[in-house]
Amino acid sequence: MSDDLGGRPNAAGDEADLVARAVDGDRAALAEVIALLQDPLYRLALRMTGRPADAEDAVQEIMIRVLTRLATWRGEAKLLTWAYRVGVNYLLNLRRQSPQERQQLSLDDFRDDLAEGLAAEDYRGPEATLLTEEVRLGCTQAMLQCLSRDERVAFVLGDVFDLKAAEAAWILRISPAAFQKRLERAKQRLATFLRSTCGLADAKALCRCSRRVDRAIELGRVQPRRPAFAQHPVSPGGRTVAAAAAQMLTLRDAAGVIRVHPDYAAPQAKIDAITGLLHSGRFPLLD
Repeated sequence: MSDDLGGRPNAAGDEADLVARAVDGDRAALAEVIALLQDPLYRLALRMTGRPADAEDAVQEIMIRVLTRLATWRGEAKLLTWAYRVGVNYLLNLRRQSPQERQQLSLDDFRDDLAEGLAAEDYRGPEATLLTEEVRLGCTQAMLQCLSRDERVAFVLGDVFDLKAAEAAWILRISPAAFQKRLERAKQRLATFLRSTCGLADAKALCRCSRRVDRAIELGRVQPRRPAFAQHPVSPGGRTVAAAAAQMLTLRDAAGVIRVHPDYAAPQAKIDAITGLLHSGRFPLLD
C-alpha cells in the first residue's frame, strides 16, 4: 500500500464547487479543503526534510501558500496534485535542513556511518521492539536525505506516493520522460545501497536495525523516551507503525524498505494555527 492521494472528492466538479465555496468565505468548506490536504502535504514535507520538526514548519508554510492561492486553481489538475506542485516548489528551494544535506552526506558515507559502532548482538534493553522500529524509520528517512533533492522528490512522488509519470511530471514541470529517468536513477541508487548495507533488504548485508539501537541512542538520533517516528500520530484509519512493519516484510523489492512508512498525520496544533491565521484576515483567500 502506497501513500494515496488523500481522500479527495470523487469528481472534478465536486472539487471545483468546494474550492469556490471556500474562496467565497464558507468556513466549513475551507475546513474541508484543509482536511483533504493537510496529511498528504505533511507526509510530502516529512519525506523531503527527514525530520518531524522541520516537516511541521514546512507544512505550515506550504498550507498557507496553497490556501491563499486557492482562487488561482483552475482545475488543470486534481486539487491535491496542484497542492503538491506548490509544496514541491517550496521544498526544492528550502534551505538545507537535515544533517545529511548540510554535510552533503553521500550514500557511501552513510554506509560507512552505519557500519561504525554496529553492535555484535541485537538490542535487548527496554522497549527493544519500539526502538528497533524507530531506528528503521529514522534510517530510511536519512537514506532519502543522501539523494539530491531532484532524485528524492522523484522517488517520493513516483515510488512512495505512486503517482503516474504524467502527474508527477506536471508537478515538477518537466516531461514524463525526464521524470522517469530521475525516478529510475533514484531507485537504482537506493536499491544498490540497500542490498549492500541493509539486512532488511538482503540477509547478507552488514546492518541490522536491532544492532544500531545503542549507537543511535549514543549519537542522539533516537530519543528512547520520545521516539520521533515509532510513536508519531497517524491519520484516522491510516497505516500504523505495526501495519507498515508487517507490510514491509511482504515486499520483494529493496526500495520497499523505504517506501513503507506509517500514514503520518499533520500535527493538529500547526493546522489549528493555520486556520487561525486565515480567519484573522492576515492571510485572506485571494478572490
